[in-house]
Amino acid sequence: MSLDGFIAGPDQSVENPLGIGGDQLHGWVLPLAAWREPHGFPGGEVNESSKVVEEEQAGIGATIMGRNMFGGHPGSWNPNDPWNGWWGDDPPFHHPVFVLTHHAREALALKGGTTFTFVTDGIESALDQAREAASGKDVMLGGGADVAQQYLQAGLVDEMEIHLVPVFLGGGERLFDGVGRDLHGLELVRTVATPDVVHLKFVRR
Repeated sequence: MSLDGFIAGPDQSVENPLGIGGDQLHGWVLPLAAWREPHGFPGGEVNESSKVVEEEQAGIGATIMGRNMFGGHPGSWNPNDPWNGWWGDDPPFHHPVFVLTHHAREALALKGGTTFTFVTDGIESALDQAREAASGKDVMLGGGADVAQQYLQAGLVDEMEIHLVPVFLGGGERLFDGVGRDLHGLELVRTVATPDVVHLKFVRR
């Protein structure tokens, strides 16, 4: 998240999914070995942020994300050229992923144990399915902002990790729009400060 509260810049599109300047929010994580390894890239750095990323990835049994994070053009799916996600044939999840969407679609099974299931009946249904698929492990809420806001408003977020990057985007998609008092009860339990990013972990008490 930027210092002015945005998790994506203005003018998001299929060609520029992070919006103008949004790539600056991820510059700290892309060089890390802990990020590169699940994405199939060799090498990488190890620094103060590595342990945070490793902790985030540990024990995840399923992920929930919104339609925009999965990607593709808006509206119904193109039956002749369906979008299979941003991550190619072997996505980095390696577990079930549940995509919130208004447009039904058959489940999509890809390499490495990643299966995308498209959920059209709301956030509670997606969470129920994800919990069952996770078999006792954690469920990761992948985003984007609209999906995060819905779960925050419903009081269904147990932990939240914010990676605060020292940039100003000046516009785009804010993480906490419309959330307000629903964040009460989240307690800051860990801070890791680096020159490029500050990691803030909150837990619901």
